[in-house]
Amino acid sequence: MKGPYGFELNGDCQSCKLRSNGFFCQLPPAALKDLDAIRFTSAYPAGAVLFIEKQTARGVYVLCDGEVKLSISSTEGKKLILRITKPGEVLGLVSALSGTPHEVTAETLRPCQVAFIPRDAFSRFLTKHPEAYPIVASQLGSHYQVACEQLRNLGLCASAPEKLAKLLLDFAAAGRQTKEGTRIKLPLTHEEIAEFIGTTRETVTRTLTQFKSRHLVELRGSTLLIEDRKALEAFVTV
Repeated sequence: MKGPYGFELNGDCQSCKLRSNGFFCQLPPAALKDLDAIRFTSAYPAGAVLFIEKQTARGVYVLCDGEVKLSISSTEGKKLILRITKPGEVLGLVSALSGTPHEVTAETLRPCQVAFIPRDAFSRFLTKHPEAYPIVASQLGSHYQVACEQLRNLGLCASAPEKLAKLLLDFAAAGRQTKEGTRIKLPLTHEEIAEFIGTTRETVTRTLTQFKSRHLVELRGSTLLIEDRKALEAFVTV
């Protein structure tokens, strides 16, 4: 059944067409059946806020399809994007397990399909299916690694060009190789890229122009072509 924003909403996890190597996807059939009984799947447009920082955690959110950005804000309104989540990840996991408010804000970058599981039901699910605990630990470990990498990029990269080059190379890991170079679909605007690397939109635009003048990259709308990957890698020292 086609739902809002073009998604075919899934009736259950076992027959889900999006099923892959996600957080819950590889659980045994009995666990997936119990998961179906406690999850609520919805489709969201781009720009929808799933939860905000300092909000009491109501449960966990499994990203079935789409991309969600996680960010933190200062009292002055400055924003820093921590990471972009991919399908299969669980959002709000730490807060749901610890009973503490969310530390980040989760906002969809494009239309997304998300399964919500209430906190109490999630706790009972883990108690009944301890085979899910190693997956939980793996997910928490992955989140920790990503947080450390973001701190390394922000704290140890000396300049905006280095930070931007590192970010573009990270995006390139999922890019498509062509004869011209690595082609990637930028999931962020210039403003959001600035929030990701801790600088200003003007600096991002100016740096991309410099990269283009050196024939390192070419930007066509939201599609970026990395023409000289080795030269771009030369900017990165950490």
